[in-house]
Amino acid sequence: MSEFDTIAADAFGRSLRGLGVNLLCRDVAAMAGFLREVFGLQLHRLSADFAIVQHGEMVFQLHSDGTFGAHPLLGLVPEAAPRGGGTQFYLFGIDPDAAVARAEPDTVLEAPRDKPHGLREATILSPDGYAFSPARAL
Repeated sequence: MSEFDTIAADAFGRSLRGLGVNLLCRDVAAMAGFLREVFGLQLHRLSADFAIVQHGEMVFQLHSDGTFGAHPLLGLVPEAAPRGGGTQFYLFGIDPDAAVARAEPDTVLEAPRDKPHGLREATILSPDGYAFSPARAL
């Protein structure tokens, strides 16, 4: 069990440092399942409205649209996917060939290939249209 499974919400908030990523989701469970099944990411505190997602030492959060009801950002989120158009989230250290093999074929935006910047990577769209790129060093 991780500290993220038991930490109080206010203590978690106070512990955050550096860059934080929060993805608004129509369906937190669907997004969390995608991240676990395709990329093998760890999930903590999963509920209908929230999840902490862990990849190594990095954490980010999933929030349901409903938790942002009073936040002005929600008014900028498109009703239809893709929500994250133009945003790419790299997941370094994850085999892109294995991730693509686990993904639904129609979600693979870019098949695995070796890139000139020294990475083998792919791009897979999440249920909400966010682009995730598993990548490993060549």
